[in-house]
Order: sequence, then C-alpha cells, then structure tokens
Amino acid sequence: MSYTETIGSRTYLFADLKTLMAKASPQRSGDQLAGVAAASEEERVAAKMALAQVPLRTFLNEALIPYESDEVTRLVIDDHSPQAFAEISHLTVGDFRNWLLSSTTDSDALTRITAGLTPEMVAAVSKLMRNQDLIAAARKRPVITRFRNTIGLPGHMSVRLQPNHPTDDVKGIAASMLDGLMYGCGDAMIGINPASDNLAAITKLLLMIDDFRQRYQVPTQSCVLTHVTNTIAAIEKGAPVDLVFQSIAGTEKANSGFGISLALLQEAYEAGLSLNRGTVGNNLMYFETGQGSALSADAHFGVDQQTCEVRAYAVARKFNPFLVNTVVGFIGPEYLYDGKQITRAGLEDHFCGKLLGVPMGCDICYTNHAEADQDDMDNLLTLLGVAGINFIMGIPGADDVMLNYQSTSFHDALYVRDVLGLRRAPEFEEWLESMQITDARGTLLSASSQQPLLQGANDWMGIA
Repeated sequence: MSYTETIGSRTYLFADLKTLMAKASPQRSGDQLAGVAAASEEERVAAKMALAQVPLRTFLNEALIPYESDEVTRLVIDDHSPQAFAEISHLTVGDFRNWLLSSTTDSDALTRITAGLTPEMVAAVSKLMRNQDLIAAARKRPVITRFRNTIGLPGHMSVRLQPNHPTDDVKGIAASMLDGLMYGCGDAMIGINPASDNLAAITKLLLMIDDFRQRYQVPTQSCVLTHVTNTIAAIEKGAPVDLVFQSIAGTEKANSGFGISLALLQEAYEAGLSLNRGTVGNNLMYFETGQGSALSADAHFGVDQQTCEVRAYAVARKFNPFLVNTVVGFIGPEYLYDGKQITRAGLEDHFCGKLLGVPMGCDICYTNHAEADQDDMDNLLTLLGVAGINFIMGIPGADDVMLNYQSTSFHDALYVRDVLGLRRAPEFEEWLESMQITDARGTLLSASSQQPLLQGANDWMGIA
C-alpha cells in the first residue's frame, strides 16, 4: 500500500509502510548510509504527517519484513495479543501519541496494552514525538525485574559496574570492581567484557566475582559477556553463572550474523533457569543492542535503523530479561554521527523499550571519532535519569581501557543520583549501609569509614 502527503504544491509519494517509516525518522547518518533517509526536511515532515494518519491496525497487516522469511516477524505477529490491543485498536499513530501523553494515561494503562503493541507501532509513534514527549511517556512506564535485587522501581536508578581489563588480569579487574563498589556502584550487576573468549578464562572470572560476592554477601549479580554458546558450556561445566548475556538484533539475518537464533536463546534461557541462582526473582537474561547493528550486517532489508532496533526489543521481551542495554553510541558515527543524534537515539530506545515492557538501560557512550564529547553524555545522562532509566554504566574514569570508548563513570552515577534524588536497588542500599560505605540516605561515607571492607578486600586479593 502506498501513502501520499501534500505540502503546498508538492505531493510526496511513499511506496509502502517501510519507506514511510524510514522517511519519517529524525535525521541520522546510518539511514543516510543505507539510502533510506528523507531527501529533505520537507519530505521528512510530509512523511510524519502521513504516518500520523496510519491506523495502528495497519501494522498487523503490512509486515515491514515478510513473515515467511524472518523469525523475528513471526515472533512479533504470533505473540501479539488482540485482547491487550483492543483498548487502542481504533487509534491512528497520531492519536496514539496523544493518548500516550494524556494525563489520564497512567502506568496501569501502559502495562495493560504492552502485549498488544508491536515494535513497529512503537517505533512509528516515537517518530512523531519530541524529546520531551519521549521522556514524559517513558517515565510513566516502570519495568521492574528481580534476581538478587530489585531493579527498575520508580525513583531508583542502578549501575552496571564494568571493571574491564585489556588482558583479563584478575587482580586488575578486582581492583576496579572494588573501586566501583566503594562509590556505591554495582547494583545492576558486575559485568565484565572479557578480552578473550577462552572458556577457562571466562570461568576464572566468574569464579572470582562469585567468591567475592559470597564472601561479602553482596546482593548483586555477575555476568561475563561472552557468546551465549560459551555461557551454556560454562553452565554445563558447573561454573557459577548468574546472568546469561547475548547481543541481539531485530532481524533473523542480523541475529544469524551474531551466531544465534530464537531457539538457541531459548536453550540458554532454560540453562540459566536450571541453576536457580536468583534469590528474589528469576529474571536472568542480559541483552545488548544498538542502532545500526542490522545495517552493519547488511541485514536491514531497507528498514530504518531505529525500527530495526525496536524489533530487537521484541526478541528480548520473549525471554523475560533482567536488563537490556542499548549501547547507544558504540557502533560509531557512521550510524549516529554526533551528540545530537546519539541523544535522540538514546531517548528513543529507552521510550520504545519501556513501552514494550523491556527493562531498559543505556550505555551512554561515544567513540573517539564521533562528533560528540562528555558534555553530550552529561546531557543524555540527565535526560535519561529524568525519563526513568533502569540502569547506566559505571566505568573507571568513564574510559574503558579494553573496549576503547567513552562512557559514564562512578562519579557520573553519584551526580545523577544526587541531582534527581534517585536511589539504588533497595537490597543493595541496605548492604552498602551495613558495610559502612553509605549512610541511610545513600550518601557516601568518608574513606576512613570504609576501611574495614577495603582492608578485607585487599587481603582477599593478596595485596599487602
């Protein structure tokens, strides 16, 4: 089905819904690289105007990627709930935007419709929204998950402690881990990107974190971010696996490029569940995504990068994840050129994921060849804190020495928690207070108060 919109004396024709969605997207370098972006701001406005008039029902009848050739499309269609959709089934995309922003639409209403939303519906409405709209609507939709602690409660924001090391040196990782904990970070998880995919090295890291966690009774969860097949193998060998990680994308072909399928993810999910390591819940999958991943794999099929990204959240939703992380600026300026595009993408991803019922966090980051700097990250950090982000990253000095990119630091987490009054996961806050790292308000205590843990940890690492 084609779509048209007239502005002045000029009529714009959009060949199909896929084309209309791409042309309505805010400007970004990845869509320009793919050749799907609007040729002018006027064409972009015309596409938005036409998209606003599209009934939501259309997305159930006009697949952007064919049902027959893509298992993500099949997942989206087969898992769609007509009952949950009924409340909004009469709306157009423009009406849906107004409904989301209405003062009478609350978190209960957004929760009711979750199973009735497809990623394409959610991506479409985001294209009609200003940044403040994305923030206001996402803030209404908390998504709460549990493993050893509780993430996503309103008024809370957690931090993934990322103590990477370029050679996987265990003492170096342990030192960064301790540093982060002393700043009150790590309630989302302690997650290491290993320099090697060697199973023995991965197992060594898992054992180190688990030994520390048990010794000091830390109510958090660990993850070594290796391919899901390695995690399954580690589970089979008895390694102490908490969260099961995998990078995912929004098309079957892109996921194949990652060496995964929905069936393999299901196998990994069941393997993780079999260990029964959670204490307050059993959300245990950890997924990472990023706008542009399908394009970089030549697996986007002419679909704009943001819509492909939101389709990945439908994959994540299938497996009841503990955390989902959009690594927003990591792929590079070929996909998100500058600070403005990275900021917009981060707000879009958070909004779209939350609307689909996914526990969204964000690696607020950029590569050194992007037209962005730490001030841009400060802006996005603050905006996402207001929007109700589930978690951010905590990296020593905001500079990952293994992955070579810029993110957010332990001090950045202190800043955003302070200015917005955000708390840590409640179980983790209790532990921090018991270990004399923070007071009852969550404020860091002096270094002298923290000496008992610091000395004990030094003994544990064998440091004099």
